[in-house]
Amino acid sequence: MNFIKEENNFINNKTKIDKQVQLKNWYAIYTNPRAEKKVFERFIEGGIEAFLPLETVYRKWSDRKKKIKVPYIKSYVFVRVDPKEIYTKVLKVYGTVTVLKYLGKPAIVRDYEIKNLRILSENEAKSIELTSDISIEVGEDVEIDKGVFMGLRGKCVRVNGRKSIMIESELLGIVSVVEIAAKYLNC
Repeated sequence: MNFIKEENNFINNKTKIDKQVQLKNWYAIYTNPRAEKKVFERFIEGGIEAFLPLETVYRKWSDRKKKIKVPYIKSYVFVRVDPKEIYTKVLKVYGTVTVLKYLGKPAIVRDYEIKNLRILSENEAKSIELTSDISIEVGEDVEIDKGVFMGLRGKCVRVNGRKSIMIESELLGIVSVVEIAAKYLNC
């Protein structure tokens, strides 16, 4: 009898955990200017799943040049939380200002947009120049299925011997251009 009761408790707890995972979405959190890295660290320390896309740039001072990492999207950090935690936990972190909203509610960032940001921020090379004879139309939706940009989704914006794929992230109006061979595409 106790075995059946324990098994039911286990199933109920597993169901609760599964529902909690399903409720979590990605949200864009607006931060104070130039505070993205500190806010990101505070989220991680507080047990909040967070993502800060960084890109490598070269900065020149009067006496030296230096390669540094800067936020891909200024003043934004992305968090994956239950919607109830936005106001009770996330916006209580020092350095946060507000959550990006759509129609008065916190705007959900789609998983594929976060995936696109991860791919773009992790790969410094923005072009691969190879030729191919696969036919792709301008405006066609494509997904890169090989190489360093594997998983990236976007639209074909130019066909001139080289295939140019424009990744249009509906998130904050960010547009990134990646030139890649058609043989790496899944149409």
